[in-house]
Amino acid sequence: MNEEPLLEQLIEALRCLPGVGPKSAQRMAFHVLERDRDSARHLSTVLSKACDVIGHCADCRNFTELERCRICASASRDSSQLCVVESPSDVIAIERATGYRGKYFVLLGRLSPIDGIGPAELGLDQLKARLAEGEVSELIIATNPTVEGEATAYYLQEMASQQEIPVTRIAHGVPLGGELEYIDQSTLAMAFSSRQSLSR
Repeated sequence: MNEEPLLEQLIEALRCLPGVGPKSAQRMAFHVLERDRDSARHLSTVLSKACDVIGHCADCRNFTELERCRICASASRDSSQLCVVESPSDVIAIERATGYRGKYFVLLGRLSPIDGIGPAELGLDQLKARLAEGEVSELIIATNPTVEGEATAYYLQEMASQQEIPVTRIAHGVPLGGELEYIDQSTLAMAFSSRQSLSR
């Protein structure tokens, strides 16, 4: 039996990337082979090294090359605030967009019994132990506003209440610059129910 041609193997390998279908993968493969082989070799080297070296922070489960990530290791971060997010990309988004100076806990997913993702897969035993240490005085829940994200938020809220730790939830609703007539019903309903007082 003949082995699949290397070009076909390359195209198929590129399809592992999110949002990359057969046509996009083919375009990428042809681009690197026709125009940019040096960059492709560099990508291959860095990707291989990253897969070998990058792991998860022992404290927050974020990506890091060290035992503890730079945020957890920083003495300038406020250990009394702990923000729980679903993925490492959420940490980057919050760091870029806000002035948040607390620490994080990365779930690496969200509760989804249908997919076999329960509390153990999200490291919630580790989070529970961290909350029990008594250093955290505010748990900020920043899960996504999906059914699974909301179920995860509820579970986290219950966990924190057992430790008598105050819980806050990031606001969801109408985006800045959005017009109400174009907002979907679920988003508008959430924004309306989460309205805030402007009285002084």
